[in-house]
Amino acid sequence: MLHRFGDEIWTVEGATVFVAGFAYPTRMAVIRLSTGDLFVWSPTALSDRLQAAIEILGPVRHIVAPNTLHHLFIGEWQAAYPDASLYGLPALRAKRPDLRWDQDLADAPAAAWSAEIDQVLVDRNRITAEVVFFHRRSRTAIFTDLVQHFAPGWFKGWRGLVASLDRLTADRPTVPRKFRMMFRDRDRARRAVRRIAAWPTESVLLAHGAPITHDGRDAILHAFAWLLRV
Repeated sequence: MLHRFGDEIWTVEGATVFVAGFAYPTRMAVIRLSTGDLFVWSPTALSDRLQAAIEILGPVRHIVAPNTLHHLFIGEWQAAYPDASLYGLPALRAKRPDLRWDQDLADAPAAAWSAEIDQVLVDRNRITAEVVFFHRRSRTAIFTDLVQHFAPGWFKGWRGLVASLDRLTADRPTVPRKFRMMFRDRDRARRAVRRIAAWPTESVLLAHGAPITHDGRDAILHAFAWLLRV
């Protein structure tokens, strides 16, 4: 259920979700801050078993929707943890007025976790803006949809061809082609990625793709080589 990924960080493998018939495995992360409070990133479906495991770790205080696409299960987490603060992008607040939002995610970390988690906003993308996080204690960078990786053969039939063209099944994790094409301001995106690449990253967590457990900074540079070349 909960898998320890590093020092004070755990992952949960969620159910597969389908978008236009494409199957996407999901993953969430839980970080325990020095206060003992839990930071829950991109939450998956909340079962009784998961809730029991989470509550052994500590109180859920921060529920984070890192982009405008990962919000399907936010409502059930907010219902289960009404005292937790909910963080998201302004566009998601407008998209989900049924939720009680407490604070917008920005290009700098919230005070509640600024000493332990850094963040960079990568925006001006027509698909979604995304906040990328860095957990200092475990030296883990956390990506939602900007970087993805699927094993060859994961997608079947014509979807496999589309996935290959989109670079979803490339040899290494990378930015899908559709995201590359949808940046409205590449200079701005390049500046954001350079800040991400400056982190002393050892590991990388992806919502869609196997975790990277070593040479994380190299993996980031490879994923964004198309953008960083000038």
